[in-house]
Amino acid sequence: MTHLREGGTTPWAAWTGTVDGPASPLLPGAQQLELLRRVNQRGPVPPALVERVLSASAAGRGRPDLELVGARPASEFGPPPVDPAALPAEELLRVVALLLAEDLAAEGCVDQEPDDLGRLVGDAARRMRRSGRGPWLRPWRTKYRLVGDPWRADALRRDLTERGRPPGGRGALVLVVADDLATMLADLWTDRCFSTGVAVPAWGPWLDSLAGARRIARGADPALVAATWAERVGRERVRVVLDDGQLPALLGVPALTPRPPVPAEAAELARLVAKALGLRVTPDAGRRIMRERLLPRLLDHPGAPLAVPPEHHRWIHRRSVRIRDAVRAGDYPVLGEVDGLVSRPRALAASGETLSGEAADERVLALAVDLLLAPDGAQDRTGPQEAGT
Repeated sequence: MTHLREGGTTPWAAWTGTVDGPASPLLPGAQQLELLRRVNQRGPVPPALVERVLSASAAGRGRPDLELVGARPASEFGPPPVDPAALPAEELLRVVALLLAEDLAAEGCVDQEPDDLGRLVGDAARRMRRSGRGPWLRPWRTKYRLVGDPWRADALRRDLTERGRPPGGRGALVLVVADDLATMLADLWTDRCFSTGVAVPAWGPWLDSLAGARRIARGADPALVAATWAERVGRERVRVVLDDGQLPALLGVPALTPRPPVPAEAAELARLVAKALGLRVTPDAGRRIMRERLLPRLLDHPGAPLAVPPEHHRWIHRRSVRIRDAVRAGDYPVLGEVDGLVSRPRALAASGETLSGEAADERVLALAVDLLLAPDGAQDRTGPQEAGT
């Protein structure tokens, strides 16, 4: 442990050093020791972060803190000792996700803050009042409501609100934002990964659960969403949006910012952090923390987008064709080409990262360690552990 505290990177099985003085009666688990060794490999580690790693728990379900092989006499009780270097990345991610969640929660409480949209609407309204250009001076502008693909709709809503075009109003057009089914499923899963309060399965198991369902998830079924809103407001006030490029002219803004491109490993890390963060803050606060604090840091890291595993290509293609046909049958005005709803087999085969296996977990772990060491993280703050170092 002293070797690791001093920045050492030698694996446990290869270490041949000796301990000066009495050995500590308590050793951290193998997960914590191996994580610290991995962090040391990335660069200098502040003393406060060293102590936090060594004293951290492992979030979520999994194996408890594990003993080191050869560090204690053999016991008939409990899990067998392990070589830390042999632990799968999944076990280390449980520890680092908890540390990142602690950092995010400690950056400041947002429970009493208004939600994202309310804050942005208020800021935009104040800017408009100061400039004398309030939105009430432009009654001819199209009023709108954004529904459908939640990740894409949220990005558009934020962008429009910051431009002084908040949603709502009497007679608003209902804009059902959509894409091909594979993209909408990836967006829906990503949106849930950046929320707290509800446990989200990993990408593969989540798709497995949808494959056998009679209905696709609501946020990925624009035909169902459009039909629901058509019953409420009438078909003439519903638009299915497949081409964001047509929205600026419709809504009276110069341009729109595209949705955030979140790499596959970044979304998976967000899922793990959200699970740990959900134990510390309310769901509304957790959602804001994930999107306002974690998301900007993750967007700086390159990586391939999510992709559908090959075993799901066939049903996604078939289901996307049914969705396209339902949109056509509903006779809704469509901004873009309605065939854009179809996930083509060739495009599915050529898409990005399927996010499964030990190699994928290792990339997620590398990203997590980078965030833990990032200058804007919370590792430089002093804590109760530092007082004893």
